[in-house]
Amino acid sequence: MKQVRLKDKEFRVSIPAEKIQETVLQMANKINADYAGKDVPLFISILNGSFMFTADLFKHIDFICEVTFLKLTSYKGTSTTGSVRQLIGVNEAIAGRDVIVLEDIVDTGITIEQILGQLKSFEPASVKVASLLFKPEAYQKDFEIDYTGMEIPNDFIVGYGLDYDGLGRNLADIYTLIS
Repeated sequence: MKQVRLKDKEFRVSIPAEKIQETVLQMANKINADYAGKDVPLFISILNGSFMFTADLFKHIDFICEVTFLKLTSYKGTSTTGSVRQLIGVNEAIAGRDVIVLEDIVDTGITIEQILGQLKSFEPASVKVASLLFKPEAYQKDFEIDYTGMEIPNDFIVGYGLDYDGLGRNLADIYTLIS
């Protein structure tokens, strides 16, 4: 099985690129069905981790829409800090619009809960969450994730936008920490 070393850690492939792409296409098909005919929904992609997911998803979105990016952080090294800092905000009008938040991964739910709380204050018509990956074992919140690509174990992962101290985002596969 393919492995990669990032700094002081070893990772092995856990989700191959082909499986990721199949999942992204399935998610796009569901979103296309739900938003066909809607008036220019706004996608908010959460940086840095979701940039690859967003790019691949958008290759399959077949309705007129807008995308913007929100940069937040809650990780340092391989563990969550438990707090979320907003680094770059959203400038687009949100009131009365359908909003789809794109996340690479939802684990504890702390980050997405903060995002949803902030978005609701702008009075969107609706807010839905699409996350490529979901860690049910780590999840601490009770709101619904509307579009979930894959459920995964509560392991530390890298690749396909996810990183370890800034490294590994460029990997096409997703890797799990082994040491």
